[in-house]
Amino acid sequence: MREGSRRSAVRVKRVEKPTYRIDASKIKRYDQRNLIFNRVMLDSTWHGFERSEEEAGLGNIAEAKPGYSRVDYALSEASWTVHECFSQAFGGERLPRSGGPSMMGTKWYQSRLPVEDPEEMKRQVKKAARLYGASLVGVAEYNRLWMQVNNRYDFAPLEMPEGTKWVVALAFEMDELAIATSPEAIAGAASGIGYSRMAFTASTLAEFIRNLGYTAVAAGNNVGLSVPIAVEAGLGQMGRNGILVTPEYGPRVRLAKIFTDLPLTPDKPIDFGVVRFCRTCKRCAEACEVDAISKGEPTWEPACRSSSPGAKKWYVDGEKCLEYWFDNGIDCSTCISVCPYTKGRSEAHAAEFWSSH
Repeated sequence: MREGSRRSAVRVKRVEKPTYRIDASKIKRYDQRNLIFNRVMLDSTWHGFERSEEEAGLGNIAEAKPGYSRVDYALSEASWTVHECFSQAFGGERLPRSGGPSMMGTKWYQSRLPVEDPEEMKRQVKKAARLYGASLVGVAEYNRLWMQVNNRYDFAPLEMPEGTKWVVALAFEMDELAIATSPEAIAGAASGIGYSRMAFTASTLAEFIRNLGYTAVAAGNNVGLSVPIAVEAGLGQMGRNGILVTPEYGPRVRLAKIFTDLPLTPDKPIDFGVVRFCRTCKRCAEACEVDAISKGEPTWEPACRSSSPGAKKWYVDGEKCLEYWFDNGIDCSTCISVCPYTKGRSEAHAAEFWSSH
């Protein structure tokens, strides 16, 4: 792609309602049995059943395929460490400290800090979130429609604590050069770091809120649908690739959120022309190796069983997408790297990443 085809500037305006449409008769809370990653082990009717990236990945390493070397895979695998090993990062309980209570003890957070100015409290929460590592922060009203109906792993019924009213949406920029190497393994490292930052920042911000005496449920992709929550919190708009597109970084972000009863005020959604632009652009759809992204108009019809129905949008075929990951030997971010809203390079290779300063 020519660098001149990047979107150099956008005009952002606040709007009263998100720019997507929903049909209350079709929309329903998402059942995580349909989650594409769960279907790998649950759905024997799907071609992706019991598959993984391992076979192709080991083959890539064995043949020393450029962009898929053992060093590249080592970088990618290690990037997930905090997300994969910090199992308590996402949840609603106060995190235990191996050395016992902090120097402040346990009594000080058991009473609620009176909040007389929710707008000022929101400003402080946003400041804390950025200090802890968030690139973008917004607040939306809690919308039960976007909550998953059950937990990801044991499928137990899922509900938020009584009194939950707000969602703090967090976005995390991913490294622009690393993402530009997609579908090579280095791009997987950018994704992994994004998820590890999600775990660190969401858990830390949740503890900040709990220290004020309020409930806080930290979540990554579990618990609720991140994209519509982030849209309602004013972080961006949904693009043709099914991902949140932000004015600052395009779709080159990962998302987390905190559900809370801490008194806050909501942010308004934004419109900077993504839907209009995506109608004619189609670059992500053209770049997709397996035609998982629609080249047509927004529709009410889901692309596959793993789609979340009820909105008029461009549905991405998660089955085709994940099967490509299995064949590629690692995940793919090409629909992110080629998007004209993405700042930085649109294409690079692992050798360039390793030689850069």
